[in-house]
Amino acid sequence: MTAIFDVNLQVVGWIDERGYIFSNSLEWIAFIENSYVFSRNCVWLGGMYRGTIVDKLGKPLAWLSEVTPESTLRLLKPLTPLKPLSPLKPLRPLTPLTPLRPLRPIGGWSSLTWIQFINQ
Repeated sequence: MTAIFDVNLQVVGWIDERGYIFSNSLEWIAFIENSYVFSRNCVWLGGMYRGTIVDKLGKPLAWLSEVTPESTLRLLKPLTPLKPLSPLKPLRPLTPLTPLRPLRPIGGWSSLTWIQFINQ
């Protein structure tokens, strides 16, 4: 499990090696399919670009530990994926070290918070 950090360097969730995204309470909240992020109900939320979770405009709002957040171009709307099987609840990971505050990405940060992003 890898920690997901937001702009304020807070752990906002976890991602496993299969691309399932979990909340801090380890509830399954989203998944990654072909570099796109979808809610557990298959609603398109944004994308994953080089370890950075970006909104639909390509602006970063969260990133994986040990990655420098990056912007990308506006995302093209993906095809709706099939809903994956619900994952088993993972064991609680160790608390990660807080990363250094990254430089402001080119184009700036997303205007969405993690909660707004996940609840779209």
